[in-house]
Amino acid sequence: MSVLNTAQQKAVAELLRVSPVADELGRRFADAGHQLHLVGGSVRDALLDSLGDDLDFCTDARPEQTLAVVDSWADAIWETGREFGTIGIQKNGLRIEITTYRAEAYDGVTRNPVVSYGDSLHDDLSRRDFTINAMAVSVPGHEFTDPFGGLDDLAARVIRTPASPAQSFGDDPLRMLRAARFAAKLRFTVDPPVLAAMTDMAADLDRITAERIRDEFTKLMCAADPLTGLRLLVDTGLADRFLPEIAGLKLEIDEHAQHKDVYEHTLIVVSNAMRLEGDESPDFVLRMAALMHDVGKPATKAVGRDGRVSFHHHEVVGARLTKQRMKALKYPKDVTSEVVGLVALHLRFYGYGRGEWTDSAVRRYVTDAGPLLSRLHKLTRSDVTTRNRRKAAGLAADYDALEERIDRIAAEEDLAKVRPDLDGNAIMELLGVPPGPIVGQAWRHLKELRLDRGPLDRDEAEAELLRWAEEQGF
Repeated sequence: MSVLNTAQQKAVAELLRVSPVADELGRRFADAGHQLHLVGGSVRDALLDSLGDDLDFCTDARPEQTLAVVDSWADAIWETGREFGTIGIQKNGLRIEITTYRAEAYDGVTRNPVVSYGDSLHDDLSRRDFTINAMAVSVPGHEFTDPFGGLDDLAARVIRTPASPAQSFGDDPLRMLRAARFAAKLRFTVDPPVLAAMTDMAADLDRITAERIRDEFTKLMCAADPLTGLRLLVDTGLADRFLPEIAGLKLEIDEHAQHKDVYEHTLIVVSNAMRLEGDESPDFVLRMAALMHDVGKPATKAVGRDGRVSFHHHEVVGARLTKQRMKALKYPKDVTSEVVGLVALHLRFYGYGRGEWTDSAVRRYVTDAGPLLSRLHKLTRSDVTTRNRRKAAGLAADYDALEERIDRIAAEEDLAKVRPDLDGNAIMELLGVPPGPIVGQAWRHLKELRLDRGPLDRDEAEAELLRWAEEQGF
């Protein structure tokens, strides 16, 4: 065994030694005649010195036996995963999942495994997705088990499967997405045979539910290096199965219509957005908007007589495509709405530097963005990827000026709560009408005035309302 391996084994043993909960739990299982092992991602993260408060264990005990062991010991117990052999508990602030050894079988058609219990740790580890997740440490004995070379792969920073990649991905095609996700999270390299299987078997991802794909993709997007994961998804064809718009950004470049590669531009925008996240990192909404902001370009591409390429209204088309794609992936409506809103607004800023924006335009920019304004600032700045330093500096200066102008107007007016200068009760009293459509129309008219002209005093607002009512024939 190498010096590195020995050192890392000692690191795990020391970690468990100073974590009395794990050893105490192990002794309870041993007293009941059962084995217990820290396993999978918990061992991997311990070796990487990044173990959190979530611990995964496996055992030969059946779920009902596990419940008997932890019943009087755990601070809380949940059984939501019991049908899959998992019992969850909480102890001293730690979230712990204890799963019975598994020997899963797949028929290659259904989306979920048929779970059956196994009798050995080796068989349980052999069914796991990657070698770096197929290591275990017994408690309280601290014996290290690594039958598939996960420790060496962890040192080499490579992602391999315990079984053949074809068998592993045939069992559960979602593992192909997980390979890309772990590459993004850990900045590891995918082993060439694994990469080849991901490419050959990409269509098998169609067996997986939208919800499982969504959850895995969201984790990839929120990882430390999502660009690595995204490139893997596109290069293997996996993205074509659930997010074809991204691969579609690789617009063909010909001798008559030279233009920048929108796909590479998009990845840079995602990277730029990550640098601007600040304390909100990782911000899935911002990253997803950066990824999708130009997906409307392929459908709107046009080449003019002068050979120049244009993508008129691609933000409108892109917003529609984004909404359709996120709906298909079963994202929550509020998350979808925020991403779609950013895609729709991401071009609004351009033109500001030409001096065309009035205070009214600034108010509308802020009002339309609403709670998305901070993210819109970040997305708009991230979208500047030109290599022309003078142009980039000019755009940055323009946006600095816009933000300063927003702050100035906001100091004079409450831009976050732009409302008409007359409320519904005042409208009904002045027009002598009951609640109904007329009040709503009048309210919207006064709000438009408020956006165009800023705050009006009471007399001006009443005069404008009466003038509007007369024009409408009320």
